Amino acid sequence: MSMSLPPLPVDAHATQSILLEGKPLQYTVTVGTLPVRDEKGRLSGEVVYTSYVVEGKDRPVTFAFNGGPGAASVFLNMGAIGPKRVPFGIEGQSPSDPATLTDNPGTWLDFTDLVFVDPIGTGYSRSLVAEEESKKLFYGPDQDIAYLSRSVYDWLVKNERLQSRKYIVGESYGGYRGPRLTAYLQSKIGIAVNGMVLVSPALSPEAGDPEISPIPWMTVLPSIVAANYERRGTLTNDAMAAVIDYTRGEYAVDLMKGNSDPTATPRLIRRVTELSGLDATFVRQSGGRLDTDAFLREEFRETGKLGSVYDPNVTGYDPFPYSPTQQSNDPIMMNVVAPTTTAMVDFVTKTVGWKPEARYIALSIETALLWDRSSQNGAFHGSASATDLRVAVATDPKLRVFIAHGWADLACPFMGSILTVSQIPNMGDSNRIQVHEYAGGHMFYARSASSLALRKDVLTMLSQH
Repeated sequence: MSMSLPPLPVDAHATQSILLEGKPLQYTVTVGTLPVRDEKGRLSGEVVYTSYVVEGKDRPVTFAFNGGPGAASVFLNMGAIGPKRVPFGIEGQSPSDPATLTDNPGTWLDFTDLVFVDPIGTGYSRSLVAEEESKKLFYGPDQDIAYLSRSVYDWLVKNERLQSRKYIVGESYGGYRGPRLTAYLQSKIGIAVNGMVLVSPALSPEAGDPEISPIPWMTVLPSIVAANYERRGTLTNDAMAAVIDYTRGEYAVDLMKGNSDPTATPRLIRRVTELSGLDATFVRQSGGRLDTDAFLREEFRETGKLGSVYDPNVTGYDPFPYSPTQQSNDPIMMNVVAPTTTAMVDFVTKTVGWKPEARYIALSIETALLWDRSSQNGAFHGSASATDLRVAVATDPKLRVFIAHGWADLACPFMGSILTVSQIPNMGDSNRIQVHEYAGGHMFYARSASSLALRKDVLTMLSQH
């Protein structure tokens, strides 16, 4: 890329309203740009954001980030917490279904203003320097946090909102970003954050060698069981509490015993077969250690379909059923790009009237491939984020953290967060970091009941400030 790109339009605004719980809610939507400069002050990139602001005194502001790396914020915006939503991520949906926006009953806009931030390389946000320089400035876990933290600061200054209560919500790799952004804003930028909501966050502990460590198998088993329970109509908090207890109790112990106890593996196989509902031969041949990819092919093999890693009960046809390994893209990922892109571009260009000479990128494979994974704080290791989570909570005794997962998510399993959070010391109030689970998978908010439950729970957290 270079500075020869056509300039982005000036910020555009539109007034809209929705009906929320039977009452009209009026707001201003803005699509705008924040400049990114290098250490010498040269313009190196442009971050595009979409904000929704309601008139009123002392309103909080929440900054929202999706993950990837390489995902725009459209999924949180038009799937989870923005004032409008488009259907995606549900069993039976097709990419060619109408991408129609409707009022979102799960929106957070009545109790917090919302700013959806698209990192460089996603949405309309872009680098203005060459690829190698872009990698150094934007495409890695540390530089990502540095420039996005500055973008949060710049938006607050630009909109005269430095004194507002501030929250960060991040989904998936955005959940990895959340604690790191908070710690960086606290210590480097000088901006305090009141709370975090981490949605399906990538917070799993360092897994270790799966031939020895029980952690990889402990992390995924409960979500596989949850998917089975949901299919059978028996998914409840109490039922899953027993699964969690088994996973970090007898299951972990039997995994560690291995061949030192001849009864351990047969006992483990019997219990995992019962819990998972999977074919007994498949479980026996895997030694009760259920590999995610193998499970997703096995789960619906008789129907010629694949389960999604984001929600095993959302399926797609397997175009290569006789291949020894999965050859096609994930069923949910194949289906979400078209409706979200169509809805977002139509909204930005037609409703708001912001018309750039550029393509909108909901999911960027190119950004993901350019990402620096060499660091110990690499893209899919939760350790740096978990460390910053501890530090941020220790630094601010009023900071609250709400971690939300779908029971059946195998991309970022809820058990990873439970294992991580259970090792964080109690710093004054044991309720300051909470883990909650909801029916569904990675995008559990695609289900109306889960979306409304998340809205209610987050409102409770914000009301404590």
